[in-house]
Amino acid sequence: EVRVDENNRVKLGDTLVVLDDRDYRVRLAQADADLGVALAAVSNKARVGQAEALVAQMQANAEKAHADLERIKPLAEQEIVSKQQLDAAEAAARAADAALAAAQANLVGADARVAAARAARDQAALNLSYTRVIAPSNGVVSKKTVEIGQLVQAGQPLMAAVPLDDIWVTANLKETETADVRPSDPADFTVDAYPGRHFKGHVESISPATGAKFSLLPPDNATGNYTKVVQRIPVRVRLDGKNDPDRPLRPGMSVVVTITTK
Repeated sequence: EVRVDENNRVKLGDTLVVLDDRDYRVRLAQADADLGVALAAVSNKARVGQAEALVAQMQANAEKAHADLERIKPLAEQEIVSKQQLDAAEAAARAADAALAAAQANLVGADARVAAARAARDQAALNLSYTRVIAPSNGVVSKKTVEIGQLVQAGQPLMAAVPLDDIWVTANLKETETADVRPSDPADFTVDAYPGRHFKGHVESISPATGAKFSLLPPDNATGNYTKVVQRIPVRVRLDGKNDPDRPLRPGMSVVVTITTK
């Protein structure tokens, strides 16, 4: 289901696209059932009591096996009992330790199974939430490529929601013009779309490098080309106040900026 079209205004949280969620609802229901079973096992006092009793029994068996082993060891050293009897006592002690560890793991494992079931349920709920694509901010829909019935994949762009509230201008100033430019310096700019109208703003930040350094093919002087070219430094100018809905500033417009330095 596609709920918006090109150039529609949207608000933060508006649903843009709804994907087929039947599979995800089934998985969430299964995860809820698994969590219920795990919780029931933990809350069943009879089962918990049996597990605790089994741990106590295995503890007693292990203590007895080790006590028998300690009694046989000196007798074996004096050759009163055979080596075979000593080996049997040692094996019995190891078996008792293993049985005790298994009983303890079974008792503690119930809580672990609940935690695992709850995590699986949370993951299923999260996956279900991904079937609703919502607007990340206020803006206008653009570049819509999704249509009803289309098969989409994770990471596939469906549309763009262009924000019109968060407006700034990138002024690519010559490096010779930026010596006195500082953040918070007032700025005035005009837009070709609205002749004669002036917009107020201020310098928000200055790029740490020239625009050429971040270009797709940055210049490389390793070939011996030392022709000096004045570089441009991007300066971000933030619009003061809100974007006028009647004459909005839109991304990509041509702007002439004047910055007043101190």
